[in-house]
Amino acid sequence: MDTETQPEQIVDYGAAIAALKQSDPILAVVIDQVGPCQLSDDQGTGDLFYALSESIIYQQLSGKAAATIHRRFLQLYPDQLYPTAEEILNTPDEVLRSAGVSRSKVIYLKDLARKVLDGLPTLEELERMDDESIIQILTQVKGIGCWTVQMLLIFRMHRWDVLPVDDLGIRSGIRKVYSLPKLPDRKMVKHLGNSWRPYRTVASWYLWRSLKKAIILPGFH
Repeated sequence: MDTETQPEQIVDYGAAIAALKQSDPILAVVIDQVGPCQLSDDQGTGDLFYALSESIIYQQLSGKAAATIHRRFLQLYPDQLYPTAEEILNTPDEVLRSAGVSRSKVIYLKDLARKVLDGLPTLEELERMDDESIIQILTQVKGIGCWTVQMLLIFRMHRWDVLPVDDLGIRSGIRKVYSLPKLPDRKMVKHLGNSWRPYRTVASWYLWRSLKKAIILPGFH
């Protein structure tokens, strides 16, 4: 299983940033104040089983807690970088639970492993599909929802036009940047996102980063 670090990918976000700044003057200010897009620094590695099982373990946990459990999970398989689907199926539930994996996530991991062995498409096969087809296929795995697949599309598959409309960080960023009285609903997020096509992934990255920075938007409010 190829889980080694991939060669560094140099990505030019110039065209995306120019288009976003032209289409949305408020986002343009955010882009200027946040600085260069560093989305490529956050890209994941590994095959589909690696990426999705990691996502399952990280669900609904703080980053620190999830990282601890994920490390303990990997330590169950000391002879390799990452277990195979077959090895997960052969691992007793109580052993996985001893690493801190919840009962429901054990079920999800084993369902993922079964589907991988039954012929779930590889990353290379998914690359030839559009985003919606990928979401439709992968959400058939227990515990894998639309948001999880969107994170895969953004951080592993490098898709440029993904907008996670249900993501709390995206909604919080929009509320902050556009000075809304409350969190926007998914309809409003979609509406705003229409002007960011075909670079909604890059816009999403800037919205996430806006939450970590004091953004000053003179003249817009």
